Amino acid sequence: MLTYLLFALGFPLLIGGAHYLVEGSAAIARKMKISDIVVGLTIVSLGTSAPELVISILASFSGSNDLAMGNIIGSNISNTLLIIGTAAVIRPLLIKRNTLYKEIPFMLVATLILGVLVNDRFFGGTGSDHAGLGRGDGLVLLGFFVLFSYYVFSIARQGNNDVSLDTPPDRSLSWTLSLLMIFGGVVSLTFGGDWIVDGAVLLARQAGLSEAMIGLTILAVGSSLPELAAAIMAARKGNSDIAIGNVVGSNIVNIFWILGLASVISPIGFHPMLNTDLLLLCGVTVALFVVTFVGHRRRIGRFEGALGLAAYLAYVVFIVLRG
Repeated sequence: MLTYLLFALGFPLLIGGAHYLVEGSAAIARKMKISDIVVGLTIVSLGTSAPELVISILASFSGSNDLAMGNIIGSNISNTLLIIGTAAVIRPLLIKRNTLYKEIPFMLVATLILGVLVNDRFFGGTGSDHAGLGRGDGLVLLGFFVLFSYYVFSIARQGNNDVSLDTPPDRSLSWTLSLLMIFGGVVSLTFGGDWIVDGAVLLARQAGLSEAMIGLTILAVGSSLPELAAAIMAARKGNSDIAIGNVVGSNIVNIFWILGLASVISPIGFHPMLNTDLLLLCGVTVALFVVTFVGHRRRIGRFEGALGLAAYLAYVVFIVLRG
């Protein structure tokens, strides 16, 4: 009973921890005169992806590989269909040229690279039983994360500062308060993530559900709540850059940074069943690119958003039926 209670309490701790980590980090970044675009594409994306990071690392350490991998793949599918769909239904989203032709393709490349690395037995791997991300694979992913970071900072150097944080932190925040927010956020993320992983594993075992299913659904939606909250608020204020940019940035961070770091710390196994979900993630990423050319150019309308929500509901039904 206590495990279930802690599992339920873990989600608000996780979400609150991510919020304070973002707010405290952004306050310090602005005190150091770091540009908004760098803060938005790095600190915000990293902060809203912190739940996935904590869950994946702890799940990997506990030997729950399907939970760790399913959480990331499921979160990216949730981000693309559920979050962008919800934001577009609230208010149509305009997509900037750089995001359409550079960042969305970068997100697709990240998914394809992950697919190759976890299935390297089909691409000259070290054996038929070798599946998943080893430490070498993790270093490859981290290398691509460095390239993505370089891209972000190159935008900043070009003076493209038209992306701003949706809800900037109070500029009167002191250094002490900002550091306390960061520390409190890290502590909340650690405890919340630990409780969620323990509860999810117990829930899966007692209900006869697979860890992959729990990771792809419950944990995926739960750990995507920071992105969902940010996207809804951004859409209501008409800030399409934040709604789209945070999701795309988070998806890239989830694969290159989170899976890269987690697998370097502790290798992560991969169940071949998850290849179906990886293919779906590739498909919805391509669909996100294609849909911007339907109707109004570089725009995701309410109809397309509703289709995304319907597609996500169908995906959840598929996961439940698959078990």
